[in-house]
Amino acid sequence: MDKQVFDLIAAEEARQREGLELIPSENYVSRPVLTALGSVFTNKYSEGYPGKRYYGGQVNTDKLEQLTIDRAKKLFGADHANVQPHSGAQANMAVYNAWCEPGDTILGMDLGHGGHLTHGSPVTQAAQVYNFVRYKTLPSGEIDYAEVEKLATEHQPKILLVGYSAYSQIPDFERLAAIGQKVGALLMADMAHVAGLIAGGAHPNPLQFGFQVMTTTTHKTLRGPRGGLILSMGTVSNPWKKPEKTIENIPTLIDRSVFPGTQGGPLMNTIAAKAVSFYEAARPEFAEYAQQVVKNAAILAAEFDKKGYKLVAGGTENHLILIDMMASRGIDGGVAQEVLDEVGLTTNKNAIPDDSLPPATPSGLRLGSPAVTSRGMKEPEMVKIADLIDQAITNRENPAKLAEIHVKVRDLTAKFPLPSDL
Repeated sequence: MDKQVFDLIAAEEARQREGLELIPSENYVSRPVLTALGSVFTNKYSEGYPGKRYYGGQVNTDKLEQLTIDRAKKLFGADHANVQPHSGAQANMAVYNAWCEPGDTILGMDLGHGGHLTHGSPVTQAAQVYNFVRYKTLPSGEIDYAEVEKLATEHQPKILLVGYSAYSQIPDFERLAAIGQKVGALLMADMAHVAGLIAGGAHPNPLQFGFQVMTTTTHKTLRGPRGGLILSMGTVSNPWKKPEKTIENIPTLIDRSVFPGTQGGPLMNTIAAKAVSFYEAARPEFAEYAQQVVKNAAILAAEFDKKGYKLVAGGTENHLILIDMMASRGIDGGVAQEVLDEVGLTTNKNAIPDDSLPPATPSGLRLGSPAVTSRGMKEPEMVKIADLIDQAITNRENPAKLAEIHVKVRDLTAKFPLPSDL
């Protein structure tokens, strides 16, 4: 009926099918997830929680949301799960609102050193409400744990937050938990990037190291719909009665903060898709996928290292790689991103620690392995991808050569269908 939108959807499908998504925060969902996302649950308004709604006709929505909650709890070993957040950013805001008063201090990772906008960037609403203190990484690329302890002791934060969008190492959760416990902070982990690796057993679970709260998106490595999730440890009480602000009550405090505190009715069609993705993530083949994501990222990093690219932290322990393009090839990350877009290789420009260039044209290029691994690619394909990227960067001013590389990319993608095509 709407040819303009139909044509755009078809064009985007072709772009995804014929190109390679290498942005580490992107992935492909399965056909069942897409089907649930487009289901009639989109028609139902369901303010409240299972058994405690403001609207009638909730017999199926209550069952669906409880099923999704139960699957999330089992998948991550949590006492409680709130599956309603519309995004990872909303999930983080809900936790801040649940535990902090305006002006309270939150200690999180600096955006320029791998953190996320919602961890205290001055341009966000959260930074206008709470006092964010930010820790950084060492020249080696690892979190400066001594600085974290120093800042925690000095500022006595209400929340100690570990999480990142461009950090390629595995945090020392045990050490961070000890620091947080020492100053009496709520221990919060934003694992949006690696939740799928945690679910698949390829990355440590912060909830097993004393963290009381873990937020995440449900896309990225988890391969679900775009949305948020909050997992917590503690006692679940009556969300209609305001509980005391104690660590034990954090699940109920979070529920009240999500609704009615920071958002209205949940997106039930998205919750249906989350349920399907949690079902998929609990299957043995997902664990194999998570392990392969890590293996593929390691191969990519090793190949770039061989070609003389400078990698932040020297490599990767998870799913992503951050390349200092300015130091490696004398171009900023924006130039590299645009050139790679021309040949069907989707990456994103990104700041590196203490970047001397502005955010619009940063020194770094961020890429990762989750989406290409979802297409069934393994170590041999990672070698090819690294070579294609290097060829494109090297020949960035040669249109004819770039056209040849684009053909090679399409030839490679033709052998590996999208998961939604299977």
